[in-house]
Amino acid sequence: MLSINEIKKPIAAEIDAFEERFKTSMQSSVPLLDRITHYIVKRKGKQIRPMFVFFSASICGGINDSTHRGAALVELLHTATLVHDDVVDNSYQRRGFFSINALWKNKIAVLVGDFLLSKGLLLSLENSDFKLLRIVSEAIKQMSEGELLQVEKVRRMDVDEPIYYEVIRQKTASLIASCCACGAASAGADDETVEKMKLFGEKIGIAFQIKDDMFDFGTDDVGKPLGIDIKEKKVTLPLIYSLKHASPSDRKRIINLVKNHNDDPKKIGEVIRFVNETGGLQYAETQMKRYQDDAFAILNTFPDSDSRRGLEQLVRFTTERNK
Repeated sequence: MLSINEIKKPIAAEIDAFEERFKTSMQSSVPLLDRITHYIVKRKGKQIRPMFVFFSASICGGINDSTHRGAALVELLHTATLVHDDVVDNSYQRRGFFSINALWKNKIAVLVGDFLLSKGLLLSLENSDFKLLRIVSEAIKQMSEGELLQVEKVRRMDVDEPIYYEVIRQKTASLIASCCACGAASAGADDETVEKMKLFGEKIGIAFQIKDDMFDFGTDDVGKPLGIDIKEKKVTLPLIYSLKHASPSDRKRIINLVKNHNDDPKKIGEVIRFVNETGGLQYAETQMKRYQDDAFAILNTFPDSDSRRGLEQLVRFTTERNK
């Protein structure tokens, strides 16, 4: 598989320019805020979401100033949700570094998240990018609803396949869908093409999350520790499948382990073994491939180009990764 830097090549100059603009879009006259946003910028991830924006714009008419603002909007709002998530989850690490709430406490972290959110909204309003603002705002609404739906269902261990897909469509896929829709809209694509790109992004996002959920059961030697989702009582696709096809006594036993013994490494190991032995992982892999194929079918309706191939490689990178 190609590295992220090799995939980035067709849009490398655009990503470099975006990074400078993104840094500028976070500036503040308050020294504390400036220190914190500088810390955030220094610890940025792989820039996968802005890459989806730029590649999508490129295959739908071309990258322009509006595309750069769309990428910054997505990244500002996404960063705001991550800062808030770390507070909600009481998490003190993000990508191997201290989270904002670990260094500056919850109150400041919440205010920083609000600041980033407002910066994204203002960036769009000041440039009349109403279409982009609508696309990304809808994604943020869905992400919140998906999180709350998951919390409600986790409490009751009441998750079947349709609910699982609804949760991940809202929680994860909606943001990648908004990246692809923003790219298309910024390039001046018609409404039908914007919707097509949004669906393309949604398929990728679902495939991405299924892959992520598989890591919990030890498919690869990955950075994510095994059993994290089990500890949090999250019922994911491999477990849903295995429970559905288990005998009533096995089902009852496994649900009891997840509900009442999720802090015991030995019991977590038992759940992982159960899923591995009953075909849960193979089923999840099949479903992940199905969504990936659906995404490629949409992508193949566009003319062949460096950007289309770059987007295809980016899909493979996000859905076939080992961590």
